[in-house]
Amino acid sequence: MYERITSAIKSSLYTIVEAMQTENVELIQECKSCGFSGNENFCSRCGLAYKTKRISMPGLLRDVFHFFTHLDKGFGYTVKRLIFAPGYMQREYIEGDRSRHQKPFSMFFICATIAALSRYWIFQFLIKYYHTGNISEANFFHEYMVIFNIILLPLHAFFIYLLFYKAGYNYAEIGVFVLYSISFFFLIASCISLLKFIWPELDTAYIELPVLLIYNTITFINFFHKQPPWMAAIKSIIVILGIFFLIQKLEDFIIKLISQ
Repeated sequence: MYERITSAIKSSLYTIVEAMQTENVELIQECKSCGFSGNENFCSRCGLAYKTKRISMPGLLRDVFHFFTHLDKGFGYTVKRLIFAPGYMQREYIEGDRSRHQKPFSMFFICATIAALSRYWIFQFLIKYYHTGNISEANFFHEYMVIFNIILLPLHAFFIYLLFYKAGYNYAEIGVFVLYSISFFFLIASCISLLKFIWPELDTAYIELPVLLIYNTITFINFFHKQPPWMAAIKSIIVILGIFFLIQKLEDFIIKLISQ
């Protein structure tokens, strides 16, 4: 009788152990990101969840909403800071707060590409549907605008460095300031170009210049905060007017070469 009871208990224990082992095997999952296996909810190597939900329209809409309401780092955060804290944003990056911001050169290339493509598409649209615009100007934005501005970057930075050499920033730091400032202006110019859909014959330079002067004056005052605001404002106006008209003349010259 005793042996039967002992055998029944052992059999029950073996059954329980086998069930637990089977359950653990079933819980082991492979991470889709790094390939590490585990039986927790999150991968112990990379920290991502083992189970991922299927992509759906509600999920995509939530991602869009999250993007615009949680701009805490990267491109979106940098744009937000350039809008609401021009000059301060560049100082933050130079003084060491860099992890949350888009890197200056990648920011420049992203914004320059957006500006070049948007202006090219707008000019192509105007030529096709309004029979206005210049195909050579459209080709300039499509093929040469980014390279053109890259070539002018060192000159732009050097001009500002000469005017503000007593501010304590080296040439590379002024270069970072210029990269972010120009990047944001690319985005502004792209938005201003949309007015051509309403007024196809509009010369957007008459809007871009005053907007650029106001925005950059505020940016210069906030960035070069150790100088008197009136002095930083005057120097910023000199820089912007000089660079703006130089770019306009060079663009017109290149467009004429393209059209020949």
